[in-house]
Amino acid sequence: MREVTTDARARCRIPGWPAAALCFAVVAAGGCGGGGMNAPVQNDNVSVSVTCKPAAVVPQGTAQCSAAVQGSENTAVTWLTSAGTISASGQFTAPGSTGSVTITATSSQSTSSTGTATVSVQLKTPPSKHVVVLMEENQEYSAVVGNTAWAHLNALIAEGALATNYYADSHPSIGNYFMLTTGQLLTTDDSSTQVFSADNIARRMLAGSVTFKVYAEGISQGYLGGNTGLYVIRHNPFAMLSDVAGSTQVANQTIWPFSQFLKDAANNALPEFSFIVPDVDDDAHSGTPQQADDWLEANVVAPLEGTQAFQAGGDGILIVDFDEGADSDTAHGGGHVAAFFWGPTVQAGYTQKSSSVYQHENMLRTAMDALGLQNPPGSAANAQAMAEFFVQE
Repeated sequence: MREVTTDARARCRIPGWPAAALCFAVVAAGGCGGGGMNAPVQNDNVSVSVTCKPAAVVPQGTAQCSAAVQGSENTAVTWLTSAGTISASGQFTAPGSTGSVTITATSSQSTSSTGTATVSVQLKTPPSKHVVVLMEENQEYSAVVGNTAWAHLNALIAEGALATNYYADSHPSIGNYFMLTTGQLLTTDDSSTQVFSADNIARRMLAGSVTFKVYAEGISQGYLGGNTGLYVIRHNPFAMLSDVAGSTQVANQTIWPFSQFLKDAANNALPEFSFIVPDVDDDAHSGTPQQADDWLEANVVAPLEGTQAFQAGGDGILIVDFDEGADSDTAHGGGHVAAFFWGPTVQAGYTQKSSSVYQHENMLRTAMDALGLQNPPGSAANAQAMAEFFVQE
């Protein structure tokens, strides 16, 4: 029972009332100054805890917050947010920018009693059951974007989302392919055929029952040998990862001639993850950019356009990435290269807005996020996902 002052007693004297009755009336009313029993007080015994679900939302997304009040029969609270808006019922609407937002609930009975929760506002890579990755070779960003020799590719860029601040990790090629699959360079010897046991995306897909296939020109099903014809093993890192190369059964399930890609696309039977390996004439390594551009359009884009995954409402994501820039360009290790996304969940016509430097480890992280694979390996574990390029829902 809170203390009642002498002044309060004096102000509340009513002639003819017994003193005890007068005291009870003053205490029950909380003093004659007004407010009654529901007036806010300071009470150290009241505590407030807050939870918000979900705890992470996209910009302008919503979360429902609730408050548990202990130590008071009055469980009402007032809400406050450091950004965005929150309703009287605790529905939080995130701001348009990313960051951490603090949600505060204050007890209506004891205004010194508050509780807080943090909601993370972050961009999200949409889930996909049809991620397709195609690697092109040895071209500077400036030699690709806007170059008429890459007419089809530039048309695709206009329909998709372009990373303008993307850099390869190394020279020569092989380390970049390993960075894209293991989050590590592993080797910079383009002649290496060593099988590596480092943690990698293939291991995660096998463990998570995520279906995947490597579609490579110039080889047969399950091929684990070295260079042959226009096929080079350094452009197929999966053939040098122990999770694939160490098992004939896995290799037969996952390494296919490129002709199988055309069949799977025609039958809407693509796996959850596809890795396309053109031969060295068709990936711009040895052939002309125009040859690589025509091959991409006829053999990858056109077949994908006919699949349900890449039509309106589908979840298909095509990633076109270049392994490295010109040898003379060593910026961030491997030079400035083009990388872009295309598909129904990609922001059409989007060019990079952030100042982030993206590299192959970021692409690995993005692909694994889309596939729902946790804890990416190597440096991809701490790499920022490239979520800004996708529609946020």
